[in-house]
Parts: sequence; C-alpha cells; structure tokens
Amino acid sequence: MACFCQNNQSTQFEVTSMDGTDMDGAGVDGTPRAERKPLAGVRVLEMGQLIAGPFAGCILAYFGAEVIKIEIPGEGDPIRQWRETRNGTSFWWHSVGRNKKCVTLNLRSDRGKELAYQLALKSDVLLENFRPGTMETWGLGPDRFADHHPALIYTRVSGYGQTGPYAKRPGFASVCEGIGGFRYVNGFPGEAPVRPNLSLGDSLAGLHAAFGVTLALLDRQRPNGHGQLVDVAIYESMFNMLEGVIPEYDGAGIIREPSGSTLTGIAPTNTYRCGDGRFIVIGANGDSIFKRLMRAMDREDLAQDPRFARNLGRVEHQAELDGAITAWTNRQTSNQVLAILADAAVPSGPIYNAKDMMEASHFNARGLFQEVELEDGEALKLPAITPFLSAAPGGTSWPGPPVGAHNDEIFTGLLALDEAELSALKAEQII
Repeated sequence: MACFCQNNQSTQFEVTSMDGTDMDGAGVDGTPRAERKPLAGVRVLEMGQLIAGPFAGCILAYFGAEVIKIEIPGEGDPIRQWRETRNGTSFWWHSVGRNKKCVTLNLRSDRGKELAYQLALKSDVLLENFRPGTMETWGLGPDRFADHHPALIYTRVSGYGQTGPYAKRPGFASVCEGIGGFRYVNGFPGEAPVRPNLSLGDSLAGLHAAFGVTLALLDRQRPNGHGQLVDVAIYESMFNMLEGVIPEYDGAGIIREPSGSTLTGIAPTNTYRCGDGRFIVIGANGDSIFKRLMRAMDREDLAQDPRFARNLGRVEHQAELDGAITAWTNRQTSNQVLAILADAAVPSGPIYNAKDMMEASHFNARGLFQEVELEDGEALKLPAITPFLSAAPGGTSWPGPPVGAHNDEIFTGLLALDEAELSALKAEQII
C-alpha cells in the first residue's frame, strides 16, 4: 500500500510504498519510475456489475491498483454478454474488465459473505454499485468495518446517492440523465429529448468514483488520516456537468432550453453539412476567429459588419450567420472546407466514427489504441485511458479475464485457504 509521508525538512511530500520503494525515483530493486504505475500497491475490492462501478474499477486498475472483482459463480458480470460478442464474451468486457483479477463468490451464502468480508479487510478500497441497502442486507455495509478496518475507503455508486427521498429508487443511467438535467438541454426545441448512444451517466459516475477514491487515498495519508465513505450518485455526476444552468436560473430566472446542434448564447458554433453530405463542426465564436472564418469564406462584408463584432450581436443574428456558413460549406466537400479552415486557423473538424478514429494518424500517434491478445489467440485493440502521465503512465496488462480466472490465486494466496477448502467451496457452489 502506498504511503505518503510528510518530510519534516520541507513542505513537499515524499512518496514511498510499503516495500520501501521511493516512488519518485528508482525503487530498491532498481525498477525505473516510469515502469511503475501511480496506484501500484493499492488494493481495490470491486463488488458490483455492469457499468458505473466496474468502469471506476477499470480506471483504477489501469493506473496500477490491484483490483479484485467479485462476480456471481458461473454467470459473471452481465456486461460479459452485452452487445457484440465473440465466443460468448462481449468485446466491451475485454475493455472494462482489463487488468482485473476476477473471482467468484455466492454472496447469498454465509460463507461467501464471510470470504468477501475477509477480502475487504485486506483491501484499501471497497467499491460497490448495488442499490442502497443491499450491502447492509449482506452484512457488508460500512458500519461493519468501522472498528476492524477504519482505514477502508468505502466507495458507493448508486442512482441517487445513499441519502435523501430518492435513495432507494432503482437508478439506471437513462433515468438519472433525465433527473440530473442533462436530457432537458440535449435535443432540438419542441422535440423529444435525445440521449447519445452511450451510457454517459454511468461512465461519468465511474469517473467521479475513481476521482473520489483518489482524493480519499490522498486524504488518508495526512496526519491522523483514516478511511471514509465516498458517495457517488449517477444523477449528481450529470448535475456536475451543467455549467451555468443553475446560477442562470437563480440569478436571472432563465431556464436553458435545448438548442439542437448549437450552443445557447455563443455563436457561431454549429454542425454544418458539406457538399459531399458529410457534417463538420466549426467553432468560430471568438471575435478574431469569426473574422478569419468570414474572410476564409470570402465574406469580408460580414467580417466588417458591426452587428457581428461581438458575440452578443452574433447570437442575436445567429440564424443569418449559420445560413451564410451553410451556403458556403454546401458548395464544396468536407475535406476542402476543412483544409481552407485549417489554413485560416479556424477551429473545425470532422465528426469521426469508430473506423475514422482507428485510421486517424493523430489518434495513433497519441497511443490511443492498445492491442491485447485474447484467450483464442486473436488480437483486439482497446482504447487507452487518459490522462497520459509522463513519469508513471497507466496501461493495459491483460484484457478482461474469464469468470473466476483468479480464484486460486486470491483464495489460496491472499486468504491462505488450502486446496481442500478450495475444493469444498467449489463443490458447494460458493465459488
């Protein structure tokens, strides 16, 4: 477990680990700093399924934490079968399950619960995303660890948080994106709110959970530091993304409405169709950038029009400006438009799909794809997880493993069960 020890000679922190490694330089074994990951030595027990909690675990594992994932015996996490599959396993699982050590436990059995408890006692972080009250029903709520493991960082992800009148409601991301305010502003005026074809609420909640864990780990290393409860709600993760929506309403009584492909109060910034039928995005809302765009379009008259000198005027006449820009983009291909705008230093770009991204030179130059070998010997590219750290980068060590792949390692190694006990647990279908 990493430990942050304050240096009495300065205000900085010296970072060491329990194995004596100086994490700012080479370790006692001579391992270069760049070959280690920032969360190395932190053990996370992941108890949950599907998206939000497992995505948080994926991020923590990517940056070096030892993540032990508990799954239902035989079945595993349902995400193993979601969407496109090969040989019975989804491609998505290989991404979200990467770097994890997967064990099975029947948490409806007393022995399974006790083994989960023992694993939690040996972990720095417990990460769960069940409906509030589920862990307490199993006798694994945070109160059970208060005396026996006060250093535990108990991280909970749910739809609406652990308190409040909505806490007990089932909280799927689709519903929480609506209550959290995101769906209201996403779409076109007068039409049904739109969801992106992604589980955005779950992913954002996973990011918040990983961030919360990291903050709690830092706080625990302060003098007299200890563990704590990290409470993440999906709807609040969306609520955090609302920029000025709340103060605008409270201060001016304005409810921000859906605005299609534009952005309320900022112009011009929109999606424009080109002559080849492809859409591009142009963001020319800065005063000088707007003039460069108009000149690139050979519209010096609009560049010099005093109505458009400032953003407020451009917003007032947004329809006129978007009409002029669309007329120009319609006359040439997307590549032609983007080349002209690149020369004019106007922020613009294509709208990429998966194929476009995997073929893009910039994505590849930035190392956004990491290739792994699956059990069947086939190669699969997974997306890298950012940010990139220069001295202690994250990385993918292995793809999501089979159900129970690490049972022997964890139960005989970490919990010191013997072979007879392990065989008995298998026979009783506890693992």
